[in-house]
Amino acid sequence: MKPLYFDYNATTPVHEDVVQAMLPFFTDQFGNPGCGHMHGLEARRAVDQARQSLAGLINAQADQIYFTSCATESNNLVLSGLLESGDEMIISAIEHPSILQPALELAKKGIVLKIAPVNKKGLIDPDQILGLITDKTRLVSIMLANNEVGTIQPVAEITSKLKSKNVLIHTDAAQAVGKIKVDVVQLGVDFLTIAGHKMYAPKGVGALFMREPGLLKPLLYGGGQENALRPGTENIPYLAGLGRAARLAEDLDQEGARQLTLGKTFITGLARINPEFVLHAQNASRLPNTMSVGFGNYLAGDILSGMITCNLSASAGAACHGNTQKMSSVLEAMGVDPYYGLGTIRFSWGRMTSEKDIDELLNRLEYIFKTFLQK
Repeated sequence: MKPLYFDYNATTPVHEDVVQAMLPFFTDQFGNPGCGHMHGLEARRAVDQARQSLAGLINAQADQIYFTSCATESNNLVLSGLLESGDEMIISAIEHPSILQPALELAKKGIVLKIAPVNKKGLIDPDQILGLITDKTRLVSIMLANNEVGTIQPVAEITSKLKSKNVLIHTDAAQAVGKIKVDVVQLGVDFLTIAGHKMYAPKGVGALFMREPGLLKPLLYGGGQENALRPGTENIPYLAGLGRAARLAEDLDQEGARQLTLGKTFITGLARINPEFVLHAQNASRLPNTMSVGFGNYLAGDILSGMITCNLSASAGAACHGNTQKMSSVLEAMGVDPYYGLGTIRFSWGRMTSEKDIDELLNRLEYIFKTFLQK
């Protein structure tokens, strides 16, 4: 039975074009970009090209892109490199742990943390953010697209409402870049986080967009790479891969429409199978590749067990700890009924997913619900 992968929001496969772009830098083109000889200059050209490609993808300038090891590093760099004791920051109730956890740590050190709620669609009300602003607010950090339910937040509207305020705005766009159009000019943000392994590059490479230089203090000190914001010898193969992954997104309109069609096929077919279910954030603007489905009166762990026996990979929106079943913090923040929340599975697909894969997914889910999970 062919393995089927429907967990692209956890990590994407590395695209073959990306692999090919990386390979020379593991062998012949091994130079250090800090060196002025031929091998170093080859490496420097690769770094420059990757920076230009990533900047072009998000409508930024090349010198506004700072390479990091991952989205978690980029997020920590913004929060810890900016905030000082007494500053206030605002995040949403559905942020990724790489925002929430450093924010909680900073709160122990005198940062005032405010958490904005979301509605049942998983969306933030920009007016609520505006209402939380004081003259001590230094940073607002709101993710662009949610990793669990796929909701796309009104970041541009938030920045517009805060234009007259002396506040910096960050968006964690790890789940958005490479999936939907992301334009830092339209968004109006000061910082934007990118994750390579969510857009067909390898794990271990990411980036941070910073609108103006000097806004952040470095967390590390060393050789001065990345304008001294993120020192350390550059990971040339991975940066070459990230740059190539950025160029994959040149067909984003067409590919996004294709993935949206796959989702319509999936949800229509699921209705025919007829398990009791809800599509979380159904009427919200969502990523074209993401559907978080709550199956009524089932537990996510049981569904995943059936999926494992059928060579299906996806992620749960609820977890089992001993004898305790618990929904994810995102579903809890959205006020999802546990009847559906505890049976939530997130399906996410991507460039390598075909219509045939969707059909086979539905066939295997039908077997799981009608045979493996028969009540």
